[in-house]
Amino acid sequence: MNGLLYTLLFIVSVAVTLGGCALFTNGIEWVGKRLGISETAVGSILAALGTTLPETSIPIIAIFFGDSQDEIDVGLGAILGAPFMLSTLVLPLLALLLLLYARAGKREAKFQLNYGDVVTDLVFFTIGYFIALGCIHNPNRLIHLIAAIILIGLYIYYIKKKLSTPDDGGGSSQLEPLIFAKSKSTPPYLMVGLQVSAGLAGLILGAHLFVTAAESMAGMFDVSPLLLALLIAPLATELPEMSNSFLWLYRKKDRLAVANVTGAMVFQGTIPVSVGLLGTDWVLTSSASSTMVLAVQAVMFYLLQIFIGGYWRAWLLSTGVLLYIGYTLYLAFGQ
Repeated sequence: MNGLLYTLLFIVSVAVTLGGCALFTNGIEWVGKRLGISETAVGSILAALGTTLPETSIPIIAIFFGDSQDEIDVGLGAILGAPFMLSTLVLPLLALLLLLYARAGKREAKFQLNYGDVVTDLVFFTIGYFIALGCIHNPNRLIHLIAAIILIGLYIYYIKKKLSTPDDGGGSSQLEPLIFAKSKSTPPYLMVGLQVSAGLAGLILGAHLFVTAAESMAGMFDVSPLLLALLIAPLATELPEMSNSFLWLYRKKDRLAVANVTGAMVFQGTIPVSVGLLGTDWVLTSSASSTMVLAVQAVMFYLLQIFIGGYWRAWLLSTGVLLYIGYTLYLAFGQ
């Protein structure tokens, strides 16, 4: 009976997430439209911030209000897990979905992107993560404080750069009516704000239901806590970004889909990391620091594809998932 209940909870969590995703993506596009912001900036800033800010509360609460080392470790895991999953799992999954959509005849098997914007996001992430990696072997608290300030400043500069970059028009796509005000050609700000809030609430609720069901199933089947922390918890926290991007990709809004992921990577690689630098000694195990190295390697691989070929080949981009699979197998069987 318990297995049936947990399965139903999984189904409900997916349904709630998809419903919240539909409301949020439609609403956040209208926010960008009303504010005159480019599609890329909408994806990399508005959508990314909307879906990452709630989960950022996890490391803040764990690190600054936790009473034990275990809680601090949970906070550090949350900080490092998100960039690792976004870079080695979510982006490759976008590429795999693109190939599946193309195979089904829904679209062509090629991303329609402004790769200059993609490079900007990935370079900002790489700079931030290199700074964080450099602090692992330097216990000086003053150095950590300076690094945290630099990371916060880096993200502020990133936002300024994104908002000041004019839209070249290449990402313009048909904007569907606001779900909460379908009869209005230009919906009022109040209705747009209500829909975005409702969508974000649905995404958060769906993620929490998902992780509750997953933890219950893991306990029932005696799944390793380490694998649970690596696979289930990060998957739940990144579920909003994945859902939004997958839906935008299906609607052929590639700029929004990719920018939502790469923009979230920039945020996760700067702001939560600065929380870790300020609130902990930033002493990481080899397993934890390996996720940072693998994330940087994945991003360098994605950048290299753009610099050499000028664009992403979906099949090649999808191979980045091998880093995620390899690390998972290492944790499962190599320790």
